[in-house]
Amino acid sequence: MIERFVDIATDDGQMNTFIVHPEENGPHPVVLFLMDAPGMREEIREMCRRLASAGYYVLASNLYYREEREFNVFEFGGTRERLVELKDALTNQQIVSDASAMFAFADHDPAADASRSGVVGYCMSGPFALMTAAANPDRIRAAASMHGVKLATEADDSPHRHLDAMTAEVYVAAAEFDEHITVEQVNTFEAALEASSTMGRVEWYPGTHHGFTFAGRGEIYDKPSSERHWERMHALFRRTLFPAG
Repeated sequence: MIERFVDIATDDGQMNTFIVHPEENGPHPVVLFLMDAPGMREEIREMCRRLASAGYYVLASNLYYREEREFNVFEFGGTRERLVELKDALTNQQIVSDASAMFAFADHDPAADASRSGVVGYCMSGPFALMTAAANPDRIRAAASMHGVKLATEADDSPHRHLDAMTAEVYVAAAEFDEHITVEQVNTFEAALEASSTMGRVEWYPGTHHGFTFAGRGEIYDKPSSERHWERMHALFRRTLFPAG
């Protein structure tokens, strides 16, 4: 495996980014791995490595780079109060712009094939992943939201209002007990997905709580359900990002 840290130029500054991909048999399909609210950390990088080992060129950027070059609530003295400030300052438009910068970088790397791309987001970045897919229908073939928030809101840029703009297959994993999104919001998103031209599904994970995919979350972590989310994600990307045959 090849991995490195790079700074990617954006309209708002230098976005520090972790990249990992297989050493051979490229160019590899690109996957944008959008971090959750606690910030960039080794656990995120380990998840990127696991995904990349299946044949993907994975980019995971520090989405807080406009304010903090290094931040997470587990290291660097990060506080939950600061976390809330940082995550609430992010917008769909900013992340879509950041994704364009990541694609521009990948376009100049012979190890990457950004014409067949996927995106996955966790928690706060679930809606970011979906809106990134809506903004890049020519590139993104698969989009996944794992215990994502704000899937169906009153805002004009709510993901459920932009499903018809996507050509990606969509997968949404929903925790049964999630204080950050209501059952009604998930159901509204699912109804919009079923009524749209977009292929995809919403899957409930019984007995789980928000953040269940992360091994570092203590009692919240649910290993069987986390492994199911990996199974679903690998299957989604495999059938959409690799040519048939």
